[in-house]
Amino acid sequence: MNSLIIVFISFFLFALGYRFYSKYILIKIFNLNDKNITPAHKQRDELDFVPSKKHILFGHHFTSIAGAAPIIGPCIAVYWGWLPAILWIVIGTVFMGAVHDFGALVLSLKEKGRSIADISSNVINKRVRVMFLIFVMSLTWLVLAVFANAISILFSKFPTAVLPINIEILIAIIMGYIIYKKNINSFFPSLAALIILYIFVWIGSTNPIKLESIGIVSENVQHSWIIILFFYSAIASLLPVWILLQPRDYINSHQLIVGLILIFSSIIIIQPEVIAPALTNIDSGPPIIPFLFVTIACGAISGFHGLVSSGTTSKQINHMTDSRMIGYGATLGEGTLAIAATIAAIAGLSFVTTECYPWSCNFAAAKQGALPTFINGSSALLEKIGLSVHIAQTLIVVLVVSFAATTLDSATRIQRYIITEFGEAINFNLIKNKFIATLISIIPAYLIASNDNLRNDLWTTFGSSNQMLASLTLMVLSIYLFKKKKNILPFAIPMLIVMLITFSALTIKLNSSPNTFILIINSVLIFLFLWMIVEGFIHCAKVINKRK
Repeated sequence: MNSLIIVFISFFLFALGYRFYSKYILIKIFNLNDKNITPAHKQRDELDFVPSKKHILFGHHFTSIAGAAPIIGPCIAVYWGWLPAILWIVIGTVFMGAVHDFGALVLSLKEKGRSIADISSNVINKRVRVMFLIFVMSLTWLVLAVFANAISILFSKFPTAVLPINIEILIAIIMGYIIYKKNINSFFPSLAALIILYIFVWIGSTNPIKLESIGIVSENVQHSWIIILFFYSAIASLLPVWILLQPRDYINSHQLIVGLILIFSSIIIIQPEVIAPALTNIDSGPPIIPFLFVTIACGAISGFHGLVSSGTTSKQINHMTDSRMIGYGATLGEGTLAIAATIAAIAGLSFVTTECYPWSCNFAAAKQGALPTFINGSSALLEKIGLSVHIAQTLIVVLVVSFAATTLDSATRIQRYIITEFGEAINFNLIKNKFIATLISIIPAYLIASNDNLRNDLWTTFGSSNQMLASLTLMVLSIYLFKKKKNILPFAIPMLIVMLITFSALTIKLNSSPNTFILIINSVLIFLFLWMIVEGFIHCAKVINKRK
C-alpha cells in the first residue's frame, strides 16, 4: 500500500475535525466569546500569568504537549500492524484527545487559570482534590523519568545533537529578551533563530560532544546526562516563562513544522510503500486490547496535556477564543507528528537494513528500539530527497530531543505548581515554597530514571496512568457541564472508553509485572482512580436528587 494514501486520509479527517467538531464545542457547549477577560490579564504577574500572542503561545503549547511520546508510542504500537495504530491515532485524536485538551484549557480559563486538580475541589469535593493532586504528582514523576531517560539515551547514542540543543537554549534566551523587553515583532527573530539552529545542526553533525572526552567512563554517560538534565529542568522551571520556555518553544514549533514538512514532502515525492502488515501479532505479546491504546499514549489522548492546558497555557491565553486553535488545534498537530512517526516506522524503514522490524521481533525489542526506529526511518526518508546521512540523522535527533526537553522542563514547572497546590490543600507551608517544591519535583523523578530495573516497565505504566488521568479530567469536565445543564456526551463517551481501557491495562500489569515499585505505583493509582470515580458518581447522584 502507498503510504501517501494513509497520510492524505488522515489529514483530511483532521481538517474535518477542526473545521466542524471543534467549532461545535466552542459555540454550542462552551459558548465562548472574547467579551470575558482571561486570567492572563486579570492576574498578570509577568512570571506565570503573561498575556501572549496566539501564535507564540500555540508554539509553546504545541511543543510542551508534543514531546517524544507521540513518536515513541506509535513506533512501538506498529508491533500489532499499521492499521490499528493509524485508526486509533486519527479517531482518538479527533474525538478524544483534542476534545480533552480543549476542554481542560477552557475550564481552567473559566476558573481563574487553576489546574484541573484544583478545580475538582469545586466541581466534586475537597477529598477528590487531594486525591487528584496525589495522582497527578505520581504521574508527573513518571513523565519526568521517562523523558529524562529518553533524552539521556539519545545524547549518549547521538552526541552530534548535543551542540545544537545547547545553542538553542542560548538563542531562546536572547530571543525572549528581544521580543518581550525590546517589544520587537517575533517573526524575524524566530526566523533568524531557526536559521542559526540549523547552522549548528550542520556544525554539530561532524562535531559530536561526548562526556567521555571530559573523563566520564562510558558506563556512567547516560546517568550523567540524567543528572545534567534534571539540573537544567529545575532552573528552567523557575525562570519566568518569557525568558526561556516561550521563545524556545516558539523556535521548536517552527523546527517541528520544518521537520514535518521535510518528512511529508519526502513521502509525497518518494511515495514509499508500506512494508508492515496491516494486522499482526494478535496471538503473541501483550493483548492488542487494551495495550495498543496505552502504548500509543500521547499520540491520541494524554492526561499530561490537561496538566499543560490548565497548568501553564491557561495562564497565558490572550483572548478566550484563542483556546480553540491552541487547545484543539495543537492536539491535531501532535496527531500529525504521530502519523509521521508511524509512516517512518512502516515505510521509512524500507530503506534501512535491519535485523528486526518492530512487527517482526518481540514486544520488548519493539519498545527498546522505538527511538531508533523513528530516527532511522525518518532520516532515511530525508536522505532520499538529498540530505546527507549525518545531517539527516542529526536533524531528526535534534527535533526529538528538543521536544522531549520541552516536556521535561514544562513537566517540572507543572509539578512545582501541583506540589504547591498540594501544600495549600493539606495546609503544609514548607512545600508551598517554590524552591522546595522544585526539589520535590525532580528528586523522586531522578531516582526512578536512574534505576536500571524500572526502565522496561516504565513506558506501559506511564501510558496507562497518563490516559487514566485523561479519563479523570474528562470526568471533571463531564460533571462540570452536567451541573451547567450542557451536553456532556462529547466528554462522557471518551471518558467511559478511556476508563475501561486504562483500568484493564493497569490491572493486567498489576498481575504480571515482577517489579515491586511498579506493582506499588500501579496499586496506588488504581486505588485513587476507583475512589475518585465513586466520589464523582455519588456527587452526580446528589445533583440529580436536588433537581427532583
